[in-house]
Parts: sequence; C-alpha cells; structure tokens
Amino acid sequence: MKIEHYISQLLYRYQCVTVPGFGAFLTEIQSAQLKNENNGFYPPKKLVSFNAYLKNNDGLLANHIAQAEKITYETAVQSIQKEVSLWKNALQNYQPILIANVGIISVNAESNLVFEASNQINYYTAAFGLTSFIAPAIKRNEMVEAAVAPTETIVLVPEKRHYPYLKYAAVFAIGLGTLGFFGNNYYQNQIDAQTLIVQQSVQTAVQNKIQEATFFIKSPMPNVTLTVKGGKLPYHIVAGAFREESNAQRVFEKLSANGFKSRILPINKYGLFPVLYGSFGSYKEAQNAMRTIHKTQSPDAWLLIDEL
Repeated sequence: MKIEHYISQLLYRYQCVTVPGFGAFLTEIQSAQLKNENNGFYPPKKLVSFNAYLKNNDGLLANHIAQAEKITYETAVQSIQKEVSLWKNALQNYQPILIANVGIISVNAESNLVFEASNQINYYTAAFGLTSFIAPAIKRNEMVEAAVAPTETIVLVPEKRHYPYLKYAAVFAIGLGTLGFFGNNYYQNQIDAQTLIVQQSVQTAVQNKIQEATFFIKSPMPNVTLTVKGGKLPYHIVAGAFREESNAQRVFEKLSANGFKSRILPINKYGLFPVLYGSFGSYKEAQNAMRTIHKTQSPDAWLLIDEL
C-alpha cells in the first residue's frame, strides 16, 4: 500500500502528520511574499518540513487509512510498518525516497536525513485559488519642465451679478444629498449581503474539494446556499477541532477564562468537535479579530463562513 497519498490528504487539515517508526511531517504557514528581484507576488502557503525524531504513533494516519480503505486499525498499522520498512532499506542503500506531492528524503555524506519539500501543492486551504504571478516593471519617464517666457499680466475683475435662482438650486442639491445618503446605505447593505453569499459559495467549493479528495466521493452532495438574515453571526474563528469531546471542552474552558465568547460546535462530518474563539456579524470584524488572535494566541486559527 502506498501511504504517501494519505499523508498528502492529512496535510491539508493538520499541522503534524506522523508516520509511526519513521518520522513526522510538520507544516508552518508562510505569509504572502513580494520578491523585488523579479517583481514576483506569491500567495500564502504551508511550508512542509520533516522531523525524524517524532516517531510515536498518534493514531492519526492509521485511523485515516482504516476509514479510507475500509480495513481494521491493526491492518492499517501493519501496512504502514511494511511501507516504512521499504523506506528504511532504500535509505540504507543511499537511495532517495520520493513521497508524491510531499517531498524527497535522502541520506547525505554524513549519514543524515535530508528532506526537500515539493512545491507542487499548496496545503494552505485559505489560499485556495490563489496563484503566483510576475508583474512587469513600471517605467517612469522624467518630466522636463519647459521654460515659459514672461508675459504681460492681465487682471480680471469679476462682474457682480445677482442670481436669485441659486438659493432654489441649493435647496434642490441638499435634497439630492439626503436622498443619496439613504440610497447609499441601502446600496451598501445590498453589497454586504451579496458579498457574504459569494464568500459562502467559495467556502462551499473548498469544503467539497477537500471532501472529494479525502473520502473518494466522486459526486458529493451539494451544500445548501444560505441567504443572509438579520441577527445572524455567519463568520466564526476556529481555534481547533478535536476527536475527543473532553479535549474540546478543555480548550473551550481555557478560551472562556481568557475572555473569549467561545463555544463548541456539534460533531462535524469528519468526526471532530470544532471549538470557536467567537462569532461575528461581518467579515471585517472577523478579519480584525483573527489578526489579533494570530498575533496574541495562535497562528493556526482560521475563518469559517457558515450560518450555524
């Protein structure tokens, strides 16, 4: 059994994926970058690294393989052990190991393991659809001021006239301004509503992609498109998702003690209990709060758009 396919699937959702008896693949979020040497813009992504000292079986990979292959947990563990045995034999013979969509592991002259990450896939789901691009350099032409010969100065004296109809024009302009103010508020509310619908559609597309990739569902059921209603809080900042409800409860109590309006969501389709830092009514409020949480609490917090 080739287990690298399942390792790649888990890297989308988890920060650490351990291969029992071999090592762990770790991920770290890198912010968007601008490289001045080639005017290149690069989206945020997950950087993958390898730690050969984390070998204990945490059950994540084996459980995932057991569910995907519909086999027992013990059979999945045995399959992992067989694959690891092949990897170790190859490394002992100084042959590199290619782990598809993850990277290459080899042994250097000092008999140390060297990992080179693959750049084929961006495992950061928040950057879904974003690609890098090279912008053309901007050429600026220097403006040369032409010398102007002195000319005779002409002074214009305005003629004083009275326009009685201007006061009516001013009243009409004030009326238009008032109408424009209320019209603009209505228009802005419509824009916010449409923006939320679009964001929910993007979120739905991402979830369908992950669901299809992980569980081999060729035609996943379409998610229901929700409409915006007053009083809803559709933007949620997720602290983490846990298989054990007791672990979710412990994180919930910690966040509540730190002043967050935290809550635990019901178990989701992946069998996990999500824990929220809080929920917000607008995308701007959620983004501002998430920036603060990334700086003061955890860089792994992410945004969920759903009317729960």
